Amino acid sequence: MTNRTNNVLYTGITSDLGRRVYEHKENIVEGFTKKYNVHKLVFYEVCPDPVSAIHREKQIKAGSRAKKFALINGMNPDWKDLFDQL
Repeated sequence: MTNRTNNVLYTGITSDLGRRVYEHKENIVEGFTKKYNVHKLVFYEVCPDPVSAIHREKQIKAGSRAKKFALINGMNPDWKDLFDQL
């Protein structure tokens, strides 16, 4: 997820992406996304189970900013909010 100007990146995992993105958009949960107005879903992946999701999250978080931008650009080159497509 990112903010309006696409300069803040947030990576997380959830078992219910629609619900979780909604919570971020509505600032329901205190924390990083509320503080930095991270309301736009620009990239997501589906994993077969929680263990692989956690492993993938760690891979993405450990990657460089350039690698994260490449992932987003590969799926969503216009950085559109994908929430309505869920």
